[in-house]
Amino acid sequence: MAKVKVGLVQMSCTASKADNLAKAIAKVRETAKGGAQIICLQELFTSLYFCDVEDHDNFSLAESIPGPSTDELSKVAAELGVVIIASLFEKRAQGVYHNTTAVLDADGSYLGKYRKMHIPDDPGFYEKFYFTPGDLGYKVFKTKFATIGVLICWDQWYPEAARITALMGAEILFYPTAIGWALTQDETTNVEQYNAWQTIQRGHAVANGVHVIGINRVGEEAGVEFWGGSFISNPFGTILYQASHNKEENIIHELDLNKTDYYRTHWPFLRDRRIDSYQPITKRLIDND
Repeated sequence: MAKVKVGLVQMSCTASKADNLAKAIAKVRETAKGGAQIICLQELFTSLYFCDVEDHDNFSLAESIPGPSTDELSKVAAELGVVIIASLFEKRAQGVYHNTTAVLDADGSYLGKYRKMHIPDDPGFYEKFYFTPGDLGYKVFKTKFATIGVLICWDQWYPEAARITALMGAEILFYPTAIGWALTQDETTNVEQYNAWQTIQRGHAVANGVHVIGINRVGEEAGVEFWGGSFISNPFGTILYQASHNKEENIIHELDLNKTDYYRTHWPFLRDRRIDSYQPITKRLIDND
């Protein structure tokens, strides 16, 4: 399809998985009613962002994928005729857990999952305690409305992930996210951090000639203000929509996927790639000795 309406659900969460899932489903319904065809939920939307501490009890939040949440969302996707992108805490096996996003097609079928490849470990974001790095590689999903790529939060900072996913045929890159500011942080640093986060993703849009969508949560949790600011970028980095930093929003926006061909032919970055020269990028560092 040349044009597709995407929906983003930017919301706050509570400690109740059942309540968060019900809230997300209600917002999916609202967004679908507004015409959205592909609807993306934020990272780990069924819970508070639990990675602010290293607590073994939090492993009880995980579930299988497919599993209870995807079963419920599949019914909703089929009923509404929409694609749903759902970021969940996956229990793969005893002692092996992933930060995973499932994709459900417009007929409710489960298309597959992507497991987060890049795992951070920063104060308040202790994800290495919980998540095994993804081992499915980068993925694209051929949905009813578009071929999409899904990456997750910390993956945002890595142009290699965006490039590979785009080269696999993704027409839109979605980034479910949970990122925010420390409540003790000064405003100058806040602005700089948000701008860096958005800028690098806009760079992925430009370098690959695809629409890029970042969807983030809002609300205060454990000393962090999640900064919202969900946005949609066209294939040349222009912001088509940016959400507020502190309010829940259902965002609906129509994308013209023909813009990819327009920008890729006028600014042929993919044509001019020197793939014969990129072997050194597979090294951790390029040392002189």
